[in-house]
Amino acid sequence: MPRVAREVSPTGYYHVMMRGSGRMLIFEDDADRLHFLDLLRDVRTEHSVVLVAWCLMANHVHLVLRDDAGKLSAAMHSVATAYASYFNLRTGHVGPVFAGRFKSVPVTSEAQLLAAVRYVHDNPAKAGVCSRNEYRWSSYHEYIGQSSVADTSVILDMLDGVEGFLALSESSVPTGYCFRCGARISDDDALDVARAAVYPVELDRIKALDSATRGSLLAALRATGLTVKQVERLTGVGRYTIDRATFSSEAARDDLSQ
Repeated sequence: MPRVAREVSPTGYYHVMMRGSGRMLIFEDDADRLHFLDLLRDVRTEHSVVLVAWCLMANHVHLVLRDDAGKLSAAMHSVATAYASYFNLRTGHVGPVFAGRFKSVPVTSEAQLLAAVRYVHDNPAKAGVCSRNEYRWSSYHEYIGQSSVADTSVILDMLDGVEGFLALSESSVPTGYCFRCGARISDDDALDVARAAVYPVELDRIKALDSATRGSLLAALRATGLTVKQVERLTGVGRYTIDRATFSSEAARDDLSQ
């Protein structure tokens, strides 16, 4: 089966994710992480990509990049191949290190770009590792200190400096952004998407609301792409009520379109 061509970003920015094969650990120690960062530094020059944000987790990597020259695939292939060779030689591992091709989401607006950067830096907290400011292996500290891998200038210019960046990072308002290839929202991202869809209402309060308000909020949750099972788990509302709210909302839209 031929590979599907990647969607081209109108802004030149992409949110990229590389995951370990079978979700295997791709970094065994800090030496591995430092080597991967060296490869990212090399690829900036070799393939003319601009690295805006990054985060190295145990079994996956998130990157936000600008690719004006159309060399994203070549750049990521170079990083993946070089790191796999290094990792297999160092550890004795046999076989692929990364799970197929890297995943990429085109960034289509300034708001999405800022949300993607925030999402990347929030990965350690979402995984229950530690807060963004405690985590060493992301570009968060480059934004509030000295940059060495990421080009922080574009984002800092958008936000009028470090204070604006900190305000974005620490905001209590959910963006609803998640790394999403295709229609499915992962269970890891479902909570953030749901919170944004019903903000400022708390998810655990929806069940006790009057039927009309509850129905509109449930419909809003389903409209994001969350499954009935995910909405049921996050709100405590039963499947029948969720299905009824979804059906009522779709019927109303059909009536308006006629």
